[in-house]
Amino acid sequence: MTPPAASDAPTAPLHVTVWGENRHEQVEEHVRAIYPDGMHTTIAEGVVAELGPQVAVRTATLDEPEHGLTEEVLAATDVLTWWGHAAHAEVSDEVVERVHRHVLAGMGLVVLHSGHWSKIFTRLMGTTCTLRWRSEHDRELVWTVDPTHPIAQGVPHPMIIPEDEMYGEHFDIPAPDQLVFLSTFSGGEVIRSGCCFFRGHGRIFYFSPGDQDYPVYHHEGVRKVIANACRWAATDRPRRELPVLLRYETGDFYRGHGYTGPMG
Repeated sequence: MTPPAASDAPTAPLHVTVWGENRHEQVEEHVRAIYPDGMHTTIAEGVVAELGPQVAVRTATLDEPEHGLTEEVLAATDVLTWWGHAAHAEVSDEVVERVHRHVLAGMGLVVLHSGHWSKIFTRLMGTTCTLRWRSEHDRELVWTVDPTHPIAQGVPHPMIIPEDEMYGEHFDIPAPDQLVFLSTFSGGEVIRSGCCFFRGHGRIFYFSPGDQDYPVYHHEGVRKVIANACRWAATDRPRRELPVLLRYETGDFYRGHGYTGPMG
């Protein structure tokens, strides 16, 4: 019997955990009408719709024990998406430390909209992450800055979001390692709305569209961006580990600390 070609071999699915604060949906009727099962569920459904059998998705929320982000959950997560807004201060510092460690060790992180002010994002950025904002049913145009970037593939240029909260510069973040999208609004404001960062062995993507008052996470283009970001943020490293300080002896360049041969 002829063995299957390498391209036909089954591959392990990408394991994504979609984390949501899930507070607005519980107390604001108009938000519940847009996201009856919570924004986290809608975001998760979008990732599944885009990636199909390539992905296995679970959700977690703030009010679960350990916010649903136990050591076991994070160890089994290739990419974590994060949406928070009203309850950043309620996120346990212990859980933030755990997520931070996993990101530096190689777990991908996709931070959405008001997650810019989350404890985990501000810690990873090392800045205030503040910005200009206005919530007045603005039309948002998302312009692709880097059409060759994997996260931009299949995304309309420009992508039109009929209603969203305005986020604008100055956005107090470090200069992105890669800039994928720039958004513009009716008041003339702009924001670096799709930003990639590398921290330790981890990849981070920040995407600004997605206020709770508007159906942004039902938008096909937004779903495409988030799914692409999940694929991009996943590491291909054989195991998750923190960068470590290693002492090398003279002559160890080609034989010390796990060297396995020249790059082919």
